Amino acid sequence: MTADLEAYDGAEQAITAALEHHGRIDVLVNNMGGAINFKPFTRFTAEEIQAEITRSLMTTLWSCRAVLPAMTARRHGVIVNVSSAATRGIHRIPYSAAKGGINTLTASLALECADAGIRVVATAPGGTEAPPRRISRGTPQARTEQEKAWFQAHINQTLASSLLKRYGTLDEQAAAICFLASNEASYITGTVLPVAGGDLG
Repeated sequence: MTADLEAYDGAEQAITAALEHHGRIDVLVNNMGGAINFKPFTRFTAEEIQAEITRSLMTTLWSCRAVLPAMTARRHGVIVNVSSAATRGIHRIPYSAAKGGINTLTASLALECADAGIRVVATAPGGTEAPPRRISRGTPQARTEQEKAWFQAHINQTLASSLLKRYGTLDEQAAAICFLASNEASYITGTVLPVAGGDLG
């Protein structure tokens, strides 16, 4: 289905549809977000900062809130949040702040939900090779040499922070998510697993 996860109503509609179709939700993977702008923090407008927080933090907060009643009723479930190693990164500070919020959400929600039999975990991907997006993030096209340099600086910092000096693959990111969601990870909760070639974020 298609839903606007930047609003609570959208998250609730998605969860309701899943429950109606499957009867239960065992795993929620919150894999929405993504930096929109790449430039020094002082170049962000108030509206741009709010847009980054809404996309990369509020979507996960809303979806967690929407799924928890059903998981709590069954006393079973796993929430896997997708954070980022960019919590220590340049030229996307609002996005970094949003992903830092995902990390603290993961830790606190795991503590609150443990007695209900719900695990809450997260991965923190580093730079990841991916095909062109079917739907754009809305990132403005770099128009000046300065804007191109700001974007390139963020790429250079991402690669430099990785001990393996490369981007990850989609399969490497998916493997970590699937592990944390599985019974093999049944004694792991409240943890953020870096998947970033040694960059701990």
